[in-house]
Amino acid sequence: MLRPGPLNLITDVPGLTVGNAVDETVRTGVTVVLCDGHWSAGVDVRGGGPGVRESETLAPENLVGKAHAVVLAGGSVFGLGAADGVVAALSARGVGLRLKPGSPAIPIVPGAVLHDLGNGGDKAWGLEPPYRRLGLEATDAAAARFDLGSTGAGRGAMAGLVKGGLGSASLDLGGGLMVGALAAVNPVGSVHMPDGETFWAWPFEIDGEFGGRRPGADLVPAREPLPEQSRLKAERRLEPGANTTLCVVAVSADLTSAECKRVAMMAQDGLARAVRPAHTPFDGDVVFALAGGGVALGQDERPLHVARLGSACADVLARAIARGVYSAT
Repeated sequence: MLRPGPLNLITDVPGLTVGNAVDETVRTGVTVVLCDGHWSAGVDVRGGGPGVRESETLAPENLVGKAHAVVLAGGSVFGLGAADGVVAALSARGVGLRLKPGSPAIPIVPGAVLHDLGNGGDKAWGLEPPYRRLGLEATDAAAARFDLGSTGAGRGAMAGLVKGGLGSASLDLGGGLMVGALAAVNPVGSVHMPDGETFWAWPFEIDGEFGGRRPGADLVPAREPLPEQSRLKAERRLEPGANTTLCVVAVSADLTSAECKRVAMMAQDGLARAVRPAHTPFDGDVVFALAGGGVALGQDERPLHVARLGSACADVLARAIARGVYSAT
């Protein structure tokens, strides 16, 4: 049986660190995934109301197709400024592309945001939203171990009508192949089955990592597609862009940008396994994929290897989403 990595976090993929920063007054936060180099990357956007930065930079038909970091943030459009802080911090460390000798390093830092502006925090920031500062703080805090739940980009998140949060998980495929996932969980859909306690992702759980709850024999999976719509409307969550699940999956293999794109597309299935409904007009669901190149796949049966990695990422992402809500306070 396959097992998680030693931390059961995305940082079990060698070369990754994660930093969180939170502003408790605003009730928001930022999460950054730092790569120990310029990693192959791809992105797949399926939500109807996304907020993204530098997603086209990762398109396989374009020049770069790689990233030095990925940023997830609250704050809706204001949260896109978090990447400014990460870019500044990495450039000051000399991390990034150099187009001319002596020019500043240019980090490639794609990102995405979720909407947490209606959670009651103090949003009267005037001309100085906190997100650039939070990006700087999250970069400084990056480490292999990090907290889950109501922290980072998950600080102000909601999952339907329950508290959302930041989740992560990993899976060791053997032979040096490790996959991991990170998710800031803020969907309009539900992560729970109709009993309100069992996670939709329960078939993928390992070692009771999100409570070990199993559906009863009399539980019927069918449910109203958007339960308690009147409450969702009252909470102003049934508006385009008001909800989102932001995800990063990572693998320790030498994937190209195009292969990362395929892995990101396959990983979206994990989001759909863990949240129902997913990819609605109200969500901005995004999955980034990173590849660190630790294991050379070679050319023999390469598409089969990519398919295996994408399938594993989908399962790991489903677990990460459930862990984010389970850990939230």
